[in-house]
Amino acid sequence: MGWYEDELGWPTTGTLPPGLVTGVRFDALDAPAEAGFAMLSRFPQPDRLGPGALDGHRVRLLVAAGSADELPGLLEWLEWGGIPLDLTALGAGDRMRAPAHPDWGRREAAFDRTAPVWLRPPRPGCEVESAVPALDVAGRAEGTGVPVGLSALVAALATACHRITLRSRSQDQPWAFSYASRMVAGTRPRSLTS
Repeated sequence: MGWYEDELGWPTTGTLPPGLVTGVRFDALDAPAEAGFAMLSRFPQPDRLGPGALDGHRVRLLVAAGSADELPGLLEWLEWGGIPLDLTALGAGDRMRAPAHPDWGRREAAFDRTAPVWLRPPRPGCEVESAVPALDVAGRAEGTGVPVGLSALVAALATACHRITLRSRSQDQPWAFSYASRMVAGTRPRSLTS
């Protein structure tokens, strides 16, 4: 894992399987892969969103160190408080499995087909702090190459997680009833029956 320590300056756990220590240089937002892919497609420019990794059915998006502590309050401020979301954060005292070097991919890690991979790898020579979303409330013009603020990232990721929840529940209960479906079911609205 010399690449992480030597070229990027990221602390590792020094264990097998290797892990990256969160809370020092970065934290990681942890969400279902479907929500993560929706998030990555929303911000297609790699310089606008920090590194991201796929670990099984979860996506880990790197954000500024300290963001894990801000997540509950930020979700409350964004009016997602009390709504169950499959969105967590790894911060101080946590670790995430280290993806293979971006040039290796899973080919060299064939012994472990579940090994995490980089979806958007970090770039050596660039400080991670300047490439990951942070809590930034200053308005910036679109197209400036400035990273997306943490509040915008969390809002979009929470929306994507909630859509997944609604889709999984919609098989049991429809989201809304149209007038036509209510008429077929015999439960017409009062305004049409009087």
